[in-house]
Formats: sequence, structure tokens, C-alpha cells
Amino acid sequence: MIIFMQEIKLREEYIKLGQALKAAGFVESGADAKTEILDGKVKVNGKIEYQRGKKLHDGDIVEFKENQIKIIK
Repeated sequence: MIIFMQEIKLREEYIKLGQALKAAGFVESGADAKTEILDGKVKVNGKIEYQRGKKLHDGDIVEFKENQIKIIK
């Protein structure tokens, strides 16, 4: 069950996964994002993602602790 959904509007062609988590306020720092991602706690489009630098594009959905980020143009 999703508790909170936030949209992030792209300024460039993409945003990296770690940056998106930080921009949404789901983590305090890039180091925190790295830890959560490497621990397998973050999904991109329904699949666990282990790359902090994963490029997110328009339409991608990130899931983290019952929260979602939707990437929009």
C-alpha cells in the first residue's frame, strides 16, 4: 500500500536514482541513499535496483518504504 506519492519534474533528460530519493526528501544525504539502495530497499518500475546512478526518465516509478516517486517531464 502506497502511503505517499511525490512527483519530480525533470529539468534535464534524466535524474539519477540517489538524487531523486534525496530530492523527494526520503533520505538525508547521498550516503543514506547509497545505503538504502545497496540494501535492496528501493524499486524502480517494480524491480529492486542496486545502482545509485540509475538514470530515471519520464514515467519511471520509484518505490521506497511505502512511498513512491513518479518522474515526469
